[in-house]
Amino acid sequence: MELGLITLSAALAVGLPALATAWAQSRIGPAATASLTEKPELTTTAIIMLAIPETMVILGFVIAVLVMLRAGG
Repeated sequence: MELGLITLSAALAVGLPALATAWAQSRIGPAATASLTEKPELTTTAIIMLAIPETMVILGFVIAVLVMLRAGG
């Protein structure tokens, strides 16, 4: 039972930020595309704005690894 809860918590640590990132990027993508058609010099800003939500998934993955390592030790 304990291993199941630990596995579930690790899965949630990755899954929930991934859903939030998908939602954020679904909003940022069209807005970035629209702004790039008017001002192509905003390319760097658009790429950064799309990359920032990805850090949530990376941090969630780190937390999941830490949870799994803690459970093993």
